[in-house]
Amino acid sequence: MDKIIKIGGASINQTPINWEHNTGNIIAAIGEARRLNIEILCLPELAVTGYGCEDLFLSTWLPEKASAMLEKVIPACHEIIAVVGLPVREKNRLYNCACVIRDRKLIGIYVKKFLANEGVHYEPRWFSPRQSEDTIEISLLGEKIPFGDFQFDYRGVKIGFEICEDAWAGPDRPACRLLDMGVTLILNPSASHFSMGKALQRFDLVNKSSREFKCTYLYVNLLGNEAGRMIYDGEILIAQEGRMISSNKLLSFRDINIVSADINFSRPALTGASGNPNNYDRNEEFTSAASLGLFDYLRKSRNKGFVISLSGGADSSCCAVLVSEMAKRGTGELGIAGFLEKLGRPDIMESVKDLSPEAAVKKIVAQILACAYQGSDNSSEETLASARALTESIGAGFYSWEIAHEANSYREKIEKALNRPLTWSEDDIALQNIQARARSPVIWLLANLNRSILITTSNRSEGDVGYATMDGDTSGSLAPIAAVDKHFLRQWLRWAEKELNYPALAHVNRLVPT
Repeated sequence: MDKIIKIGGASINQTPINWEHNTGNIIAAIGEARRLNIEILCLPELAVTGYGCEDLFLSTWLPEKASAMLEKVIPACHEIIAVVGLPVREKNRLYNCACVIRDRKLIGIYVKKFLANEGVHYEPRWFSPRQSEDTIEISLLGEKIPFGDFQFDYRGVKIGFEICEDAWAGPDRPACRLLDMGVTLILNPSASHFSMGKALQRFDLVNKSSREFKCTYLYVNLLGNEAGRMIYDGEILIAQEGRMISSNKLLSFRDINIVSADINFSRPALTGASGNPNNYDRNEEFTSAASLGLFDYLRKSRNKGFVISLSGGADSSCCAVLVSEMAKRGTGELGIAGFLEKLGRPDIMESVKDLSPEAAVKKIVAQILACAYQGSDNSSEETLASARALTESIGAGFYSWEIAHEANSYREKIEKALNRPLTWSEDDIALQNIQARARSPVIWLLANLNRSILITTSNRSEGDVGYATMDGDTSGSLAPIAAVDKHFLRQWLRWAEKELNYPALAHVNRLVPT
């Protein structure tokens, strides 16, 4: 008789130290998995606390609180095995762990061996790596629990672990030992930040791992923008001996996504496979990630909307379109009522309930996005027309005012103080900068009055070469394109005009940068 086990992964959208929310998501995911008859469920890395706790990980309080939350999760694990990520402190060292709960009992803890320490990850600052291949016993929740290089058996299938960076560690990765030990199911709870092209790399890594280690490999990532600059794509991958069995649509607006598969461990060729729903085009990846990131940051910060200083050029226009896409994609997935409820703006519902989906999105954008064109003596009619056309097309609120008076006031004050006139031939950079900076106080005022987030519109290319004004186009509290170069943005705007149906971007795309 074939040995068939239903396994699953649950990507969840967590918030650092939001204990009730995080625990609620975990328990809800376990409940849904039980309803789907999943026997083994893997949740992401550090799911209880959230990955982005930063130096709070250094406290003794955080892991203690996480263990208390784990105690609330355990009773939900009736007739299911659930793998839950959290930090565990042992002998004054903090470890990044995957706790295994089997039928309401904590049966073991796997400890991460390799810690991410590049780019946006600084895990060695907070965690200690597993030093040996041994398993010891520790006391947790009043029980003696196996701790370390933990594996276990279920229905004759040996199960082992890697946690995120473990899988990228090359020839020393834990899976090499697991192959020798006869492990045929590897679970990988992860918190792998989004970057364009990375999902396809992960897809290949998981598929290759399942082939090289002659196993079924289940990978589960965190989802959404937890609290700051990192976004997680919520990827779930199930591969068996070099064949991708199941995967999910990335970057969901839902708090919980579950993917499962009935794995035939006796005859892997008979395991049924579903298709891959993802489009790895970088334009689509960028749009999806930035839209979800804006949504999560807005709702988790409990602000009411966004404000953009809209110049009519490429960068600010891109940011405005991303807010529109946030509304379009979020309502498409959650429904209009679900989107507004989750956003914390149910007050908008009355004004959109009788509208078509397209009209409702524009009305929502009108309530959550305000754009201001701040002209100077050097501004052109073309950029004003570009800004106005875009805001009208997406439904955003639009304001227009001049900043020449403020810039001239600053100029007069410094000329009097220096006792000399300023000229463009001698003071070009300073005079350009004061024009840009003169825009900052009033746009901040609008954002504060609207209880909204001011979006920073400077891109990576400008930051890299210094072509930006401190307190000018660097003003703001959220920078959705700070890691994106100008060349990509220019081509993305052309793509968005056609593929995302924003014909008003034709104005922007015709403009020649100055």
